[in-house]
Amino acid sequence: MGSTGTALRDLRGAQKSAKGVSLYSRYVNRPAGRFLAAGAFRLGMTPHQVTLLSALFTYGALGSVALFEPSWTLAVLVYAALAVGFAFDSADGQLARLTGGGGPDGEWLDHVVDCGKLLLAHTAVLISFHRFGDLPSDGWLLLPLGFQFAAVLTFCAGLLREQLGRAAAAQGAGGAAPVSRVRAVALLPADYGVFCLVFLLLGAPEAFRAGYAALAAVHTLFLAAFLAKWFRELRALRAG
Repeated sequence: MGSTGTALRDLRGAQKSAKGVSLYSRYVNRPAGRFLAAGAFRLGMTPHQVTLLSALFTYGALGSVALFEPSWTLAVLVYAALAVGFAFDSADGQLARLTGGGGPDGEWLDHVVDCGKLLLAHTAVLISFHRFGDLPSDGWLLLPLGFQFAAVLTFCAGLLREQLGRAAAAQGAGGAAPVSRVRAVALLPADYGVFCLVFLLLGAPEAFRAGYAALAAVHTLFLAAFLAKWFRELRALRAG
């Protein structure tokens, strides 16, 4: 088994395309995942084990949001665990590409964990609002449900768009668009890593609600834009 330095060098040459990736994922999460993937490689871990480690950090953090009263200590611990879990989420795919151990089972497991974290994130906020929040009105309890709808629908629709796009590419349809830095900046509000930052406000409930509501509104707007864009792209693939 090679050194960590060798693994890092090989990983730098085995990165996914930056197309459709925000600046956070491109310059923060993927590099962090690369170091974790190199460490996992040195330890002899499999991509599946790294995926489950990502789930452990992420689900543990989100469970804490539902179980414990909001505080600044909880805010820091939850954000740190979510950030580490997200970095491991990047590391599993990088490790798979490094070792050639990827496959449909690994991709399936990764998507199952991702879908679960979206469901749990907003469920945990809903429970926290109900248990600990001194809410101005009960209407605030609808906010996590709406955010969850937007987040999960975006995830599922985007995943299906990706799979259908692969099928079309295999038949020779479509073309690769260039990577856009403007698009990478514009995608920042929709990035999961940026969403995790709102949990740093858990110690100030009113600020957390405001930040969470702002992100919910942004994600809803992105959902509408993404659905229109993906529909046009798929229709163009059929025409091609």
